[in-house]
Amino acid sequence: HVQLVESGGGSVQAGGSLRLSCAASGYTSSAYSSSCMGWFRQAPGKERESDAGIDSDGNPNYAESVKGRFTISRDNGKNTLYLQMNALKPEDTAMYYCAAGPTYRGNCRMDYWGQGTQVTVS
Repeated sequence: HVQLVESGGGSVQAGGSLRLSCAASGYTSSAYSSSCMGWFRQAPGKERESDAGIDSDGNPNYAESVKGRFTISRDNGKNTLYLQMNALKPEDTAMYYCAAGPTYRGNCRMDYWGQGTQVTVS
């Protein structure tokens, strides 16, 4: 039973930084290493959107809105996904979720989701 638990959210002033973590349990080492993962956000009244993803080879991709400010990374030895967020803006305020799953037909199939961690930028 795979579980993802996010941490690291909080309240910061505009221009500040936060580092989110997503710890995975219930994965075998090989399954985790071969998974693709991502960070998503959902602000009140808005749809969930993707901020960043990373494939099993460690190749990242980013939404235009966060390019140059956010960095996604993974530590397969710790079964942990990270999101370093710099130069935060008030519009980054949202609940942030991590997700993981296998690559299926060239796309990352997000089978597993965390409960989210709140980020508030003022």
